[in-house]
Amino acid sequence: MVLPVFYNVNPSEGRHQTKSSGEALAKLEERFKDSARVQRWKACVKEVANLSRWQLEGNGNESKFIQEIAQAITRIVNCTYLNVAKHPIGVESRVHAINMLLSVGMNDIRMIGVFGVGGIGKTTITKAIYNLNAYQFEDSCFLANVRETSKRECGLVQLQEKLLYDILGDSSLKVDNVDRGINIIKERLCCKRILLVLDDVDQLAQLEALSGESGWFGLGSRIIITTRDKHLLTKHKVDLTYKVKEMDHDEALQLFSWHAFKKDKPIDGFVQLSEHALRCARGLPLALVVLGSNLYGRSLHEWKSALDKCKRLPNKNIHNILRISYDDLDDNEKDIFLDIACFFKGEDADYVVKILDSCGFFPDIGIRVLTDKSLVTIEENNRLVMYDLIQEMGREIVRQESPKEPGRHSRLWFHEDVCYVLEENTGTNKIEGILVELPERDLIHLSSKAFTKMKRLRLFINRNACFSEGPNYLSNELRLIGLNIRYKLCHPIFMERNSLFLGSAIAFSRN
Repeated sequence: MVLPVFYNVNPSEGRHQTKSSGEALAKLEERFKDSARVQRWKACVKEVANLSRWQLEGNGNESKFIQEIAQAITRIVNCTYLNVAKHPIGVESRVHAINMLLSVGMNDIRMIGVFGVGGIGKTTITKAIYNLNAYQFEDSCFLANVRETSKRECGLVQLQEKLLYDILGDSSLKVDNVDRGINIIKERLCCKRILLVLDDVDQLAQLEALSGESGWFGLGSRIIITTRDKHLLTKHKVDLTYKVKEMDHDEALQLFSWHAFKKDKPIDGFVQLSEHALRCARGLPLALVVLGSNLYGRSLHEWKSALDKCKRLPNKNIHNILRISYDDLDDNEKDIFLDIACFFKGEDADYVVKILDSCGFFPDIGIRVLTDKSLVTIEENNRLVMYDLIQEMGREIVRQESPKEPGRHSRLWFHEDVCYVLEENTGTNKIEGILVELPERDLIHLSSKAFTKMKRLRLFINRNACFSEGPNYLSNELRLIGLNIRYKLCHPIFMERNSLFLGSAIAFSRN
């Protein structure tokens, strides 16, 4: 750890290497013939100047200056560091980016929002930031699991009491209710220069109870908020935000390898399977850790079996964490999310909006909520993108509606389930959407009554199948009949539905 002290020297002289700093370095260049060595010294001076912490100007109070340094050193010695991660791969670069937003040392008060999908590493990163910066503040507090704690009886009050205790050290200070806690925080912390981390926030009420306004705290304070919901930061008027992105290939491989092999790269014979695992995890640190840990010490056969299973069934630990964001959605937003996960991943966003709008789902605001919660993103080409793990989480939610009876699922997309329901006439009024996409073009021996019980069917999308005959019934709720009718055996039956989709077709074969 480097703690620069600038005694009657302005740090800018070191950064720009002017005045006395520049003169000293120029003399060194004349004295030493090793230019590379001098260049390293110059780089070090510049880096130290950018770390500037203490600066005593001419005629400054030396006694007070020394006291500040001594207090900071004491805080470093007494600081309780948070456990970050056994293998903090990729953390440093993300910490550096957020530190740039923090600008510790400036005398303003800043709130910084760190957002991203569950399992992306927000907590790990903010723990590292806390450890790195806590000593630079009078006092500090890391409030973990705000979302979970606030659900308990008097949970917000407990969080307020912990904040006050960590900053003031007064265990006798009790909070009767949230409003009283707000007043105490404002009264007692308004002159304190603190570092406060609010981890895993999901409700505006939590922010209003713990850091309602920047004016609650002293000049130079920094408040870091982690959340899955970007819009929550907007509502709280947090202007400085950082989106935690997925790991790149090299970072992901290294993190996965540490957990799967206890070393920084795959062992012989497992390289291709490791690449397969990386494709399953899609750069999500939580998934890499869980997958790697589950595969450690297993045989090649077990690896292949586990990774094949991963394609269809998400790991429960990952699923439960990712599902938190889904559970926070309202019913309308849940329908939009499940439709995208089951049918529309990778489709044009405008096209999907038109379809969902015809279903009465208010997709403009609904998709915006999903993007704010990092459940979906819209790429530059206007395609809806969703992490594979999030898609599998959504599909698993549908499977759990009736694990052993696909005809009672709200949505069907897996080809074996689709064929079984349509050929065996096991559909029910639970079904709202069907995607027909077979591994290879094939004929489905459709029961003419297959759709009779599907009174709520909104969507039917056929990508590549032919049908032995046409249906004798289709739901009046049907809003999209999206078809591929390229195959010669298929005869299109055109049907009028919602005017938006007039002329859409389902392809059925007549032998």
